[in-house]
Amino acid sequence: MACGYFTVRLGLLRADESRTLSVLLVYIVIPCTIIGAFQIEYKAETARSFLLAVISAVILHILLFILAGLSDRALRCTPIEKASLIYSNAGNLIIPLVTAVLGKEWVVYASAFMLVQTFLFWSHGKALIQGVKKTEPAYFLKNVNLIACFTGLFLFLLRLRLPAIVTDTMQSIASLIGPLSMLMLGMILAGTDIKKMISRRIWIIALLKMVVQPAVLVLILKYSGLAGFSPDGTMILFISLLAVMTPSATSVTQLAQLYNKEPQYAMAINTVTTVACLVTMPLLTALYYL
Repeated sequence: MACGYFTVRLGLLRADESRTLSVLLVYIVIPCTIIGAFQIEYKAETARSFLLAVISAVILHILLFILAGLSDRALRCTPIEKASLIYSNAGNLIIPLVTAVLGKEWVVYASAFMLVQTFLFWSHGKALIQGVKKTEPAYFLKNVNLIACFTGLFLFLLRLRLPAIVTDTMQSIASLIGPLSMLMLGMILAGTDIKKMISRRIWIIALLKMVVQPAVLVLILKYSGLAGFSPDGTMILFISLLAVMTPSATSVTQLAQLYNKEPQYAMAINTVTTVACLVTMPLLTALYYL
């Protein structure tokens, strides 16, 4: 973020040129990340556990819609605020985090959450941010992120492995997801009014997104009994919850940038929730395992 920030401050680039990075992320990097996550060995137990991950992700998103609806009634949220409350930065954080802490064999369960969120985000989320009532059905046939989700799942279920030259290329591109996202946010930050980041409204949204909503969801899933569906159920549910604990989705900022819908405000929410997660994620993890 600092690199992107000073690139703009030093006059090398303009803040609005961060849109180029948004396009690269949305149409190239994220699809490679999704497909690559499904390139693992097929096992019956893995398929059963993956189904649990999908079920938990669906339940979590239903609850998120309900909680965001309650917040909207109380606060009259803007479309950017609603999207920030519902959608998490799972794409940028959950896969690197799961890989580093738990191991690569658990990444497929993180991708289950991404599959559900990607479908919802590029239908409901996109329409919400763009300011249209609904997304045209034909959009699903040409949306590269949804195509990537179903392609990855198709390859996994049919036990098809892509050639090494393809997977290596996708892995190299996928590794850009973190740096490009942070560079883009830094560039937008350079053109942002800092006063917006310390407004009371943003901290209320951040409190709901990072503390209230995930705490409610942790308690619901912890005592739901879903963990008994799979031998690794406790860990799989935790991975889904870990995705919910992450900050507001960077994709919200990316689409806000693409459609010129309060990109600086979206970035401010993303930045505040990112800083907050350093404290909230460990505490919520402790709550789950108490």
